Order: sequence, then structure tokens, then C-alpha cells
Amino acid sequence: MDRHPGLAPDTVTVLWCTTDGDERRKAHTLLVRAAAGMLDVPLSEIWLEHEEGGRPLLCGAGKPVQVSVTHGRGSLAVALTGGPSVGVDVEVVRPLRAEAMARAWLDPVETAWVTGLAEEERSTAFLWLWTQKESVGKALGRGLRRGGMSRRVPLPEAWPPGGGLPPVLRPLPADREVASAAVLVDGGRRVIGVAQCVGTGSEGRSAATRVRVQRVSPAVCS
Repeated sequence: MDRHPGLAPDTVTVLWCTTDGDERRKAHTLLVRAAAGMLDVPLSEIWLEHEEGGRPLLCGAGKPVQVSVTHGRGSLAVALTGGPSVGVDVEVVRPLRAEAMARAWLDPVETAWVTGLAEEERSTAFLWLWTQKESVGKALGRGLRRGGMSRRVPLPEAWPPGGGLPPVLRPLPADREVASAAVLVDGGRRVIGVAQCVGTGSEGRSAATRVRVQRVSPAVCS
């Protein structure tokens, strides 16, 4: 059987959907079903546990798959890869006090970028960075405050983002063993951030690490 791209070390597969409740259970259901499909094994051979810090961990036949889960505000997403540890975060794009929040929480370089945009673009831009920081913390297994917040993430090469190509993980400016990216989905109504601990030699490796993003039906999570 051909290897599914989601289990290749140079690909992170992100599946996401909208949901109207019980997001945690549905996210876990999607995660196990997706892993079983990628590995071509019965659902009964994979189960989900959590590390002491809360990071999800697939067991049984799912051990080769590194995973991450996010849910909230009526949406959920899961990330799966055959490479190193991964993190994912999803946020609904909504009006924020983006300038004040950027000054309070972001690196000065990131803050300058957010505040330099037109006011109507700042909320999306803030969430573009924030979801990556959340994902970095998850990939490191340390959370936002102990891992993601202190690390500056890559700014987009163009804004607004587009082009229709799969996102590519880019090394963090001051920590090249971690790479991240973000993508707008649902017509720009949501932003998904992804990060991965790519290890040594990250510059060359992250250049080939693409994020495969796919929307799935909520029925898959039921």
C-alpha cells in the first residue's frame, strides 16, 4: 500500500470541521478515525491517551503517528504526521483589540507588523501569529506561556496571504529547530496555526515540510 502523505516525515496533515457542541469528544473521534484510515488498520487497534502535561498520544497501532488536537468556538482541528512532534491551533476570526493585545503579548517585531497594517486587517493578523504561538507551545509540549509565547514566529511573506499553495513550515527566527505556519480557511473566517519540532538541520528540512489542510464533514466526527 502506498504511504499516506500524512504519515510522511515531510508532511503534516490537518483535518478540520465546524461543530455545534461536544468539541473535545468529536475532535478525539476524528483523530482516531483519521489515524486508522492513514494506517489502514481497524479502529479497535488505536486508542487515545494523554501525557502527564496533557498532550494527546496515540497508542496501539497509532504509535508511529505524532498528533495534536484543538477545539473551541464552534470548530476543531487535528494534526497528524509521521515526523517529529506537532502542534495545531484554530481560532475564529473576530474583532479584537488587536493593537493593544499585540503590544501586551507579542514580540516588538511582531507588534510592529500587526500595528502597521490597516485597522480592519489587524485582528486577523494577530490571530495569524497567535495560533502559531499556541501551536509552537503544543509541539514543544510546554504550552503557550512556557513555550510558544516567548518565541517569535515567522511573519507572512505576503499579506493578505493567498496563492492557493499548501502552507510550508518555516523555521522560527530565533529557534530554527522549530518551524511554523498558518493558513486562513473557511473563506477567511478561521485561521489555523501549525508547528513542528523539526530538530537539527531545520532550515533544509522545514523547506520541504508542507501542511496539507482538508475540511471534513462534521458527520465524520460523530
